[in-house]
Amino acid sequence: MEQINKNAALLIIDMQQGIKHPKLGKRNNLQAEENMVSLLTSWRLTKRPVVHIRHVSRSPESVFWPGQSGIEFQDSFIPLPDEHIIEKNVPDAFVATGLERWLHVRGISHLVLVGVVTNNSVEGTARSAGNLGFKTIVVADAAFTFDQRDLNGRIWSAEDVHALSLSNIAADYASICTTAEVINGLQ
Repeated sequence: MEQINKNAALLIIDMQQGIKHPKLGKRNNLQAEENMVSLLTSWRLTKRPVVHIRHVSRSPESVFWPGQSGIEFQDSFIPLPDEHIIEKNVPDAFVATGLERWLHVRGISHLVLVGVVTNNSVEGTARSAGNLGFKTIVVADAAFTFDQRDLNGRIWSAEDVHALSLSNIAADYASICTTAEVINGLQ
């Protein structure tokens, strides 16, 4: 893997308490949080920019509905005072958040995406990042999703949903790498 730009931003997507709710079902990548913490630690040590993205749902049934504990960041992902926080209401972190402008003002053209849900907020954000011209990496083992029921009632495993989503992203929008590859690229 090539060297990671000194100004590359780490975008941590929706790592909030609500994502641990049992109603979301079976998930994949049980080591994803550990990998995200490794990346966050590396970003902080190398003084690269970190953006924490918080989903604020418009649906009262959501695990990210305002006024409940699910909207809070997980303990391992509480932003430091010099780290940027974006709040979004739709899966794509670029929609109506000012993220694109914030990145451009700071001369940031390289993004590394981690978080949840692979086939929702991660994929939506990666698609926009690629379309907007950002050089984007999605870290496959630092993201996860849940089993998904399709319109015919078939349940697809989280592993399959994750793999297909990463394939969608890799087709046109971002490179797909592992935590180890990204950390090695920081040297």
